[in-house]
Amino acid sequence: MIVIKDSTRELLENLSLDDKNISKALETIETSESRYTKDLRINLANTLISEHLNEKETALIGLSIAVNDKNDILSGFFEAHALAKGATHEETAEAAACASLLAANNVFYRFRHFSEKEVYEKLPARIKMNIMMKPVLGKELFELISLAVSAVNGCEMCVKSHEKSVIDLGTSEERVFDAIRLAAVVVSLGKVVY
Repeated sequence: MIVIKDSTRELLENLSLDDKNISKALETIETSESRYTKDLRINLANTLISEHLNEKETALIGLSIAVNDKNDILSGFFEAHALAKGATHEETAEAAACASLLAANNVFYRFRHFSEKEVYEKLPARIKMNIMMKPVLGKELFELISLAVSAVNGCEMCVKSHEKSVIDLGTSEERVFDAIRLAAVVVSLGKVVY
């Protein structure tokens, strides 16, 4: 049986988890003198509070990234956090749906970009994207979440397109930066909390 360090216990408590939620990766970290769980706890706290995103927005972005990474524990945490910060069930559902839609778009448009063949640029995508037309989250937040998911999925063409859209909608670059930093922290957290 491993001894759980205070920093790990605090991280689990911050995520509303108990000692039973220790993954193999977290257990491996715990058996060493690593201080990494303290870093994770601080990174999470620093990204949940932002000068440029409100707490509801950070929770919805976190939810979409956790869904994108298929992390049920973090998805549950961010959904509960979003609801506690005033999100509706329709908004949390759309954040989850955004991750699914962007998974398809990121694969498709990354292929188009990588192949560099004009024929693929001319063929219709034929991927339904109705939620992008009138998002419950509002166009700016939906585009910001789309940008964060696209950055995680590594679609250069999608990142450039969504970043341009959010800037054109009046978003500051600091707001974009905070959303991407949040996405990076959620992905890193998901490697040890699952």
